[in-house]
Amino acid sequence: MKYIKNFKTINLQDIPTVGGKNASLGQMIQDLTKKGIAVPQGFALTAQAYWLHLEKNNLVDRLKVFIKKLHKKTTLSVIHATGKEVRTLIESADFPQELIKEIEQAYEKLSKSAQQKNCSVAVRSSATAEDLPDASFAGQQETFLNISGKEALVQACKKCMSSLFTDRAIVYRIEKGFDHFSVGLSVGVQQMVRSDKASAGVIFTVDTETGFKDVVVITSSYGLGETIVGGEVVPDEFHVFKKTFKTGFIPLIKKFCGSKKRERVYGKTKNSIIVKNIDAVRRAQFSLTDEEVLLLTKYALIIEDHYSNLKGAWSPMDIEWAKDGITGKLYIVQARPETVHGFQQEKKHILKIYTLKNKESAVILAEGQSIGNQAISGKACLIHHPQDINSIKKGDIIITRMTDPDWLPLMKKASGIITESGGRTCHAAIVSRELGIPAIVGAPGVLKKIQHGQMITMDCSSGSVGTIYKDKLDISIQEIVLSQLKKTKTSILVNIAAPDRAYQTSELPVDGVGLARLEFIITNQAQVHPMACLFPEKIETKKMRDEIYAITAAYKTPAEFFMYNIAQGAGTIAAAFYPRPVLIRFSDFKSNEYKNLIGGKFFEPHEENPMIGLRGASRYTHELYAPAFELECKALKYAREVMGLDNINIMIPFVRTLTEAKNTIELLKKHGLVSGQKGLKIYMMCEIPSNVILIDEFSKYFDGFSIGSNDLTQTTLSVDRDSQLLSKTFDERDPAVMIMLQAAIEGAHAAGRPIGICGQAPSDYPEIAEFLMLHKIDTMSLNADSVLPFLSQK
Repeated sequence: MKYIKNFKTINLQDIPTVGGKNASLGQMIQDLTKKGIAVPQGFALTAQAYWLHLEKNNLVDRLKVFIKKLHKKTTLSVIHATGKEVRTLIESADFPQELIKEIEQAYEKLSKSAQQKNCSVAVRSSATAEDLPDASFAGQQETFLNISGKEALVQACKKCMSSLFTDRAIVYRIEKGFDHFSVGLSVGVQQMVRSDKASAGVIFTVDTETGFKDVVVITSSYGLGETIVGGEVVPDEFHVFKKTFKTGFIPLIKKFCGSKKRERVYGKTKNSIIVKNIDAVRRAQFSLTDEEVLLLTKYALIIEDHYSNLKGAWSPMDIEWAKDGITGKLYIVQARPETVHGFQQEKKHILKIYTLKNKESAVILAEGQSIGNQAISGKACLIHHPQDINSIKKGDIIITRMTDPDWLPLMKKASGIITESGGRTCHAAIVSRELGIPAIVGAPGVLKKIQHGQMITMDCSSGSVGTIYKDKLDISIQEIVLSQLKKTKTSILVNIAAPDRAYQTSELPVDGVGLARLEFIITNQAQVHPMACLFPEKIETKKMRDEIYAITAAYKTPAEFFMYNIAQGAGTIAAAFYPRPVLIRFSDFKSNEYKNLIGGKFFEPHEENPMIGLRGASRYTHELYAPAFELECKALKYAREVMGLDNINIMIPFVRTLTEAKNTIELLKKHGLVSGQKGLKIYMMCEIPSNVILIDEFSKYFDGFSIGSNDLTQTTLSVDRDSQLLSKTFDERDPAVMIMLQAAIEGAHAAGRPIGICGQAPSDYPEIAEFLMLHKIDTMSLNADSVLPFLSQK
């Protein structure tokens, strides 16, 4: 055929004639089918077919008359009118007979191969200037799904060609300085995957928010994948750690169950697509099994390796996948290089730290998923349609239900974007990354909670949750040039609270994590008291039981939910820093804090002074919590042995006596956590005078120590650190505390054990840091916001 090429016959060398998308599909079919990756068959109308249509109908000169009056200052209304006239010209002209004949012949062959009379196909554009390093905004042209029959296919191909002149495509070319008539359009015709009966989504082989390159991120939702790309749903999200996956482990370090409120499926009439609401039971379940997530990860890494080899450098990938609900088979329907992290210039080693003043007292208006590590303030501009471009002023923050490619001209004027729906791979998220502006997607009800013209602050700098505050907050930005930081003799570690900050925090020039608190992981990942997960029948109120079952619905049992979620939280932190060591402390909530977890009030005792009550080692062996401690152990054992994250070490807090030390070590052994096995090290918090006095004896049970300066100060001075009345007495610099610090270091070293500090004192007081280094402490673990200022001063 003269104007059509089967996908099997094309590769990346054919980009000038079939465009990036079609060339990529052909390359995968040729090279990766033999490696087990399924790509739906199809064919491409070359760019020559597009030019044939224009030339046979004498359209080029007529189109130029319309197009020549467009420039960068042309209003959107003029562009809209011009685009409509151009598209009408292209669509109303008859396709050349020789082209129709070839389309029909190719379609007959495809249908025969699919063993269907008129197989259903997707018709997509593949512009010849598309998906280049500096030209990659998504979705410039139209896509037509569930097309069947020769006549319908011919019309869809013609509409696809005319979509080279959609408003968004015209604006895009004007912005890029492309000649409208040097860009051709190839049309891809690909057999449909029946994901309307299953699920579909997007894969990135890099974390798109932080650039963390060792993770595969998969989003998934029910039905056709356009609901995700179009931002119509908050999808499920899965993260798989590449390094240990490649060595045979199962490092599924994140599973987020999205709301998935609707799906796109085939309609009852021919060639139709409809949107359906999804019932609550299906929404509460994951749209992929763990096995399918791991298989997609395997496919993604094969594709990434292949394209990296072709490029001669790392090439992170943006991949679309679909599951056929009839056969259960997973297909890759599109793959192209990711454009934000894959093609950017070499990173300048500068970290920006955003600090919002008085954030704690600020009014929170809404929350969603954060995109872009920034914090900004601006006026809210509520927009319902891209035609409302005149209502937005430069620097405004767009608030809308969702965006599509027609919104690009508006988004370029905005300083930030907030949408009610969508996930991390929706259009608003993708384009905001490329524009370098922050976005918060999937913020329910935001259009009702914020008024047009209201001054607001967006914080996307504090992890995966983006927060919208009322009024303008003072924002300070600190820039640190990493190459200018000096290396210290003492090993510097970092304290980390939330798993969703791990990828970003791992960029810090530290030797690992000196303190990851399991109680913070419980708060972030589970929210439910572990005993409530183990014994939900003991919850006396039906409302709370129902809440627990709703939260844990995606898992077989609430206990399984707790174990896997804690393993994922710990795994995320360990993966981010791998192979640097990560020290995870078992939970050290006090009884009043445990009580605040969902269901906690039914399992926690009332204590007059919980700060020195049932906490730490004494809690783990007590009947009130021992079954829950077993869940904690199972979670960390799973992260180490199933996920392959053997850089995890564990730490026991608040060990009052040698008997508690002995009992806890025996309990850990019972639950499969033994010092030395598979490289495991077990540390003890040194935070009670008895720990310092008997450090030689405690060293017989533990591999090392970490000083908790807050509790050591509290117990040395007998001051409740939560008491506002005694706040002036609580001082880590007190001579008695300093003597304890020195004695702990010297005692640990005399016993041949390493000792560090993970408390707040070195972060708050430089003189304490100097004192500790003078006495040759092995490690200092600082809060993340203290690491760079500390290193820049040394």
